[in-house]
Amino acid sequence: MAAKLIKGDEVAAHLREKITAEIKDLNKATGLIPCLAVILAGEDHASLSYVRNLEKRSGLLGLNVQIHRLPVDVTEGELIRLIAELNDDDRIHGIIVQLPLPAHIDSHAVLETIDPDKDVDGAHPINMGKLFGDVKGYIPSTANSIMQMIEYTREPLYGKTAVLIGRSNIVGKPLSLLMLRRDASLTICHSYTQNLEVICREADILVAAKGKPGFVKADWIKPGAIVIDAGVTQIKGKPVGDIDFAAVKSVAGWISPVPPGVGPIITTMLQWSTLEAFKKIIAE
Repeated sequence: MAAKLIKGDEVAAHLREKITAEIKDLNKATGLIPCLAVILAGEDHASLSYVRNLEKRSGLLGLNVQIHRLPVDVTEGELIRLIAELNDDDRIHGIIVQLPLPAHIDSHAVLETIDPDKDVDGAHPINMGKLFGDVKGYIPSTANSIMQMIEYTREPLYGKTAVLIGRSNIVGKPLSLLMLRRDASLTICHSYTQNLEVICREADILVAAKGKPGFVKADWIKPGAIVIDAGVTQIKGKPVGDIDFAAVKSVAGWISPVPPGVGPIITTMLQWSTLEAFKKIIAE
């Protein structure tokens, strides 16, 4: 029996309805509109495409996006000064710095400059620490989106075995903490993990975020498992996931196809966090 599909577009659409309604009500009450500032340095094609899509989708929800495009030779000092200005601007409720930054810029130094209360993508060390300490804060959008996809299945996480392929600061590490909150038992795998396929066969929930097309094979999958594909690679202009979808769908219980993958939800979770930051700021 073929796996049921976890449809990222459906998950995102449900969240967008909530965001649109709440923005409309808050605007009626305050006359204000949430605003997200996006800093884009250089000419990375994927970043340009993502930011254009974010701006378009946010406009449909009634959320403003203010884009700051900087040349590839922008200095680290110039970038940090811009962030400081946005931190102090009461009209800005959320700030993200689109990665990757040009090679000569220290991304950690830049991200640490963002006001944690405006750090809607959970990149600041303070928000990472809050996640570690199980304290309310902003969560990296990709990890948060994967949790939304798992919740879409309505399958309980407590007591389940989860395997995460990838240990990045935006997926594997924060996702592991979110799953621990839900009482799952988990293993994080990476490029040095031995017997990866054996570990994967034990997973009730498998998340792949390696960025290697078709890496995960059908014989790695526990029958009936939830399989989330969060690794996207462009091949001849088309997105391809980490999961060998055609083969794995005959074994898994649930599976997320690529496209659309996690992408539509990432944008929506970022918008949700901007709305939350807006509500916090206007309440002060």
